[in-house]
Amino acid sequence: MLVRNETLPTDLFRTALAGAIAMAAAMGFGRFSYTPILPGMMSAVPLSAADAGFIASANFVGYLAGAVLAAYGWATGRERKVALLALSATALLLAAMAMTNSVMVFAIIRFLAGGASAFAMIFTSSIVLSHGAMAGNDHVQAAHFGGPGAGIALSSVMIMLIGLGYHGSPEAWRADWIGGAVYAAISLVAVWYLLPAGPVTAAQTGEEPAIAWNRPMLLLTGSYGLFGFGYVITATFLVTIARMDAAGRTVEFLCWFIAGLTASGALFLWKPFVRPLGLGGVYIAALLVEAAGVLATVLLPRSIAPLIGGALFGVTFLAITAYGLQIGRTLAPASPRRAFATMTAAFGVGQIVGPIVAGWMAEWTGSFTAPTCVAALALVVCALVVMPVVRKPS
Repeated sequence: MLVRNETLPTDLFRTALAGAIAMAAAMGFGRFSYTPILPGMMSAVPLSAADAGFIASANFVGYLAGAVLAAYGWATGRERKVALLALSATALLLAAMAMTNSVMVFAIIRFLAGGASAFAMIFTSSIVLSHGAMAGNDHVQAAHFGGPGAGIALSSVMIMLIGLGYHGSPEAWRADWIGGAVYAAISLVAVWYLLPAGPVTAAQTGEEPAIAWNRPMLLLTGSYGLFGFGYVITATFLVTIARMDAAGRTVEFLCWFIAGLTASGALFLWKPFVRPLGLGGVYIAALLVEAAGVLATVLLPRSIAPLIGGALFGVTFLAITAYGLQIGRTLAPASPRRAFATMTAAFGVGQIVGPIVAGWMAEWTGSFTAPTCVAALALVVCALVVMPVVRKPS
């Protein structure tokens, strides 16, 4: 027993590192690199705002499909294998984006990539978070959910360097996708080496029971789904908004880089507030801060709007994601993976609708101001809906 206690911190570090690397590849690159690559694609392919929204929504349809499929028990005992296969698919699909100019083919590739990212997130998380929970160490969760932020920051640096190397060539966007594929392939090797064999199941064996739906769980799931709509417009179009406002290439790079940096440390920054506010209180506070950040992207002067908006977006969206899912686990303790997958599916529905609405409104109005204001309003509604779920810490 003494030997195990001495080695446990190292085991947890490896587990947390595996989760962070996997999330950086599957989400930071597999999902979010579309945001900084998009302006180059819109001018070089070319794509309209509606085309861009359609391709983004296809990714989220795939994400939703993957989340729904993950809710069933077919992968029990195979979580590690599925997670690694999903990361392999992410690398291949990132490379495939560089091979076409067709909007429909882009959409098909992004649909498949969405499914891969959902599988990678859900099954990697089921392993990593269970080990952290069993050890009673919340640093594992913080590091795991910091992975996408690190991936966002790394992808923004990669895209800036590729742009400098290509000297503004309109074909640089293809190299951006290839670079992401290389990163995902390297990450696959690291995760294969570090990720534990499977989740900690404690005393429970076999398939999880169905979720016992009650009013708090319904309200939380509804709020989480609407959060998917409210966050995704900024998550998809922030760099494009900076480009349309002629904020300059430095601001375009910095807004997404800052979003990634703040996201990577978001859970550590919010952690001191968990004890006085409780999980629900932090979830609500982060939603309101994100609403302010979303509005900032279109209401502040163009030289600083993307930077402040990116910072407030980064510091909140992964915290909302993590704490929302953690609340779901507490409300459905017998079915944590089903709760995780069901809430992710609700989130996915919101993600699908958001880019379509934003793209259509941007085409109609000539800017992203109106859809961004709608997104901010949706985030405020998210906070109001979940207030009955909040329990003050004892």
